[in-house]
Amino acid sequence: MRVTHLSNYHLFGGAAVAANRLHRALQKQVWTANSIESTMLVGVPNRLEKHRPEPGVLYLANNFLAEQTAFGRFVAERLYFLPHERDPSVRFQFSPAKFGANLNFHPAIQQADVLHLHWINFGFLSIDGLRSLFALQKPIVWTLHDQWAFTGGCHYSRGCDHFLSHCRNCPYLKKPGEHDLSDKVFDQKKALFHNARVHFTPPSHWLAREAQRSALVREFPFTVIPYTIDQLAFRPMDRVEANAQLNLPDTGETSTGRSPRLLFGSANVTDVRKGFKQFAEALILLNQQHPNLTPEIILFGKGRSYLFNELPYTVRHLGLLTAEEDIVAAYNAADAMVVPSLEDNLPNTVIEAMACGTPVVGFRTGGIPEMIDHQQNGYLADVGSVQQLADGLAFILTHPNLNELRQNARQSAEIRFSEDVVARQHIDLYQKMLNDRLIE
Repeated sequence: MRVTHLSNYHLFGGAAVAANRLHRALQKQVWTANSIESTMLVGVPNRLEKHRPEPGVLYLANNFLAEQTAFGRFVAERLYFLPHERDPSVRFQFSPAKFGANLNFHPAIQQADVLHLHWINFGFLSIDGLRSLFALQKPIVWTLHDQWAFTGGCHYSRGCDHFLSHCRNCPYLKKPGEHDLSDKVFDQKKALFHNARVHFTPPSHWLAREAQRSALVREFPFTVIPYTIDQLAFRPMDRVEANAQLNLPDTGETSTGRSPRLLFGSANVTDVRKGFKQFAEALILLNQQHPNLTPEIILFGKGRSYLFNELPYTVRHLGLLTAEEDIVAAYNAADAMVVPSLEDNLPNTVIEAMACGTPVVGFRTGGIPEMIDHQQNGYLADVGSVQQLADGLAFILTHPNLNELRQNARQSAEIRFSEDVVARQHIDLYQKMLNDRLIE
């Protein structure tokens, strides 16, 4: 069985990381009845990651000219949206999918028994390109990494429910109206999905419920399969070793106890959806209400918020971490991971932290409540409640048995996100789709 995964990026961004981890997990599977050959076809390396050779990973843009062409599609896509955007803050939150590559004649597509779509925006696949792939009549699995597949173009609806009936009057657009860009894209997707045969695999039950409420894809089959992670790579490690890996000072034991650390990480620290502002406000409350607690704050990710200088605690910004061993060290250097996302699917940061035995404090939104067991392996706060977020930080920092929380976090990751469990769920689905096709 040959499966080809389609992802715009290889290792940049949460969706690409999740897709690549699934690809790796499938490559490790040895079945007695069926063998599986997993290939990942990547649109273009992000400028921050460059080419990273890896077995089974093919770059569509595999030379200078192809990279320039791919970049041209990305630019064309952004320029097409530019006259419509409400303001620069939504520039990368809406994808019209006007421009993309034609993949039908690529060997990885031609030879595949199953095509598995992941995050395919930003000039990788257009709606026309998706239509051409659907026309090949190969079984299509589509992992929903956000809401884009069933909206008029936005990746997260941010409370707008127009996708339940028909997108229009879009809050992302400069001139929302009955026949705005979201209305046009919605109609294009409606035509795309007419008589299409796609099986959606949202990683969270929250995203599955959202999709099943939508006008575009509610009639399609769904199977909720979470992301996976290599738990030999993401594992608990000695705190001193973690500090040394990142050149962090060893907090050690003091007369008032060990100085604790809180970790916040995101691909882009300034992304409003990731909730750094709420985290900063919670830290100010924590300082006011628990003056005896003096945690250090560790941050990783692209960008730098003006709020860094306003935090009442020592801040250590590690920048963008691209090496896996550095990311693992960051989780292990912290007492808790803070994920204050205002809207999210199934954040990799939560999975990674738990696999490293680091409890997580986050908002009760999207798929996050499916990952955190309140006060067992972390803490859940109501969405947007800065006070409850501060309470969650205090819960971790004053917990009498932090090792118990850490053990619970690791155990949760082993049960829910192991490579064997998640890979076999996908293999079962691929095989069923192929069998159903033979019966027809």
